[in-house]
Amino acid sequence: MNAQTEVLNTKNHYQILDGLRGVAAFFVVMFHIMEAFSMGNRFQQLLNHGYLAVDFFFLLSGFVIAYAYDDRWGKLTKWEFLKRRLIRLQPMVIIGTIIGAVLFYQGLGPTFPPIAQTPVWQLILIMLIGFTVIPVLPSMDIRGWQEMHPLNGPTWSLFFEYIGNIMYALLVRKFSKTALSMLVLSAGCLLIYHTIFGKQGDVIGGWSITLEQLTIGFTRLLFPFFAGILLARFGKLINIKGGFWVCALLLLTVLSIPRFGGLENLWMNGIYESIVIIFIFPLIVSIGAGSHIVGKKSQRICKFLGEISYPIYITHYPLIYVYTAWVIDNKITFEKGFPIGLLLFAGSVGIAYLSLRYYDEPVRNWLQKKFLKKIKA
Repeated sequence: MNAQTEVLNTKNHYQILDGLRGVAAFFVVMFHIMEAFSMGNRFQQLLNHGYLAVDFFFLLSGFVIAYAYDDRWGKLTKWEFLKRRLIRLQPMVIIGTIIGAVLFYQGLGPTFPPIAQTPVWQLILIMLIGFTVIPVLPSMDIRGWQEMHPLNGPTWSLFFEYIGNIMYALLVRKFSKTALSMLVLSAGCLLIYHTIFGKQGDVIGGWSITLEQLTIGFTRLLFPFFAGILLARFGKLINIKGGFWVCALLLLTVLSIPRFGGLENLWMNGIYESIVIIFIFPLIVSIGAGSHIVGKKSQRICKFLGEISYPIYITHYPLIYVYTAWVIDNKITFEKGFPIGLLLFAGSVGIAYLSLRYYDEPVRNWLQKKFLKKIKA
């Protein structure tokens, strides 16, 4: 996701992009809360396009990584780069997986029937595997949703994030603008084919180790991640007044718009999602990177949103499992369940903040001092 902006020595910090990452992460939590009432029907979701936040994260990540590292490779080895990515991302993967294990048996019921047959030793094994971000096969599923990370579903995007980072470090960083443009164009065609001519009419998926789900995952990764790198290299940024608030409003709008076309015209929704990912998301990033924050209040808001964005994204979903099971198993109405959902939202923010301040930051600071060398500008 989902990497937060890395500042190496004197490089400027894109505060607006950090803030936008937080806006998208908060929206993901609310999307998952509302999703519990759709009963698994993608045509009945109340915040229908919230899942596109992941594609926005991939674009942001590609842009920030290119900005932070493209001109550092003479002073940076591939292993040093990967160490930095591991230190940035992995500590919160571990805490998110632990939270998932602690809350696992709280989802016991008809919604997740395999839980009743899962012994503690198997739960611990899946937890230890989850620490590594290595996916588990569907045959090892202990929840029933066939997730590659059944204790903390959103970790699937970190799996693809790492793949994108490895591709960048080993090969794509050496691409010329022309070669990178060809890669992005090819990935864009793949995205259009999947969304408009595919059998879903959307990009939902990527979280299971099956051929179909892996195809969706790579389709979702390739265009936005490498388009973000390309955008950073061309440097075509847009400066407007109130850039953060304009971008935040545009982002929330495109994530909230209802699904188009219905079951009979899947291609209509596919066109919408292709336009959003290929054109609107890069526009938002271009404005966010090119504009400036005026006022200390806006700076504090963006700083807080940026800091908490990754922690809340990677720790909230174990609570969603429990909430979803409660809603479905007890046939909870929206009117009755939504107030509890708001409490869950507040709890997610609290858990993320505590994890950030008392676990993630101290652990990363220690790891950076022990294992990383300083890179001079």
